[in-house]
Amino acid sequence: MTYHVQIKVMPLKDLLDPQGKAVLGGLQNLGLGAVADVRVGKHITLDIEAANETEARQVAEDASKKLLANPVMEFYEIELIN
Repeated sequence: MTYHVQIKVMPLKDLLDPQGKAVLGGLQNLGLGAVADVRVGKHITLDIEAANETEARQVAEDASKKLLANPVMEFYEIELIN
């Protein structure tokens, strides 16, 4: 069975997000001063062939740990989409 998985990778909250700060500055320069903070991350979708949801989630977990996220600087969230 094919499982559709979304993985959200974001910088850790305690770390500076230079991309977020650059986007925030750009938004303020465009007159959008109501925006107080910006965090920039990655949204990754995977189609995983697996026997069940548990196996699909484990594949997504392995992919996140080994390649998609840097645990020193980022955290990730996995969501299976039906």
